[in-house]
Amino acid sequence: MVTAFFNISGGEILIILLVVFLFFGPDKIPEIARWMGKGLNEVKKATSEIRDEITRETGDIRREADNLKKSINFNDATATGTSPADKPDDDSEKQEPDLRQKPRPPQL
Repeated sequence: MVTAFFNISGGEILIILLVVFLFFGPDKIPEIARWMGKGLNEVKKATSEIRDEITRETGDIRREADNLKKSINFNDATATGTSPADKPDDDSEKQEPDLRQKPRPPQL
């Protein structure tokens, strides 16, 4: 049994090959196959180059972001004399209401 290729069964592939054979003739089929092979090779090469460039660029961006994070953490630690983890949040002084409690009616 032939496995499905792009949801095309073996019988459908044979019909497509027969139509191509009748339309182009036996002399043109090797030339067409060569042309399609070269085109497919160029597409694979282009996608590989694009993938490599994207990987390279994202790697550069990640390295720059990591360096920036390290410099910010270093500057915070040297300015306060503590590490950023020891530094209290400015929002810790503000007390937010507990939203889980039911609201009480105003007292008169």
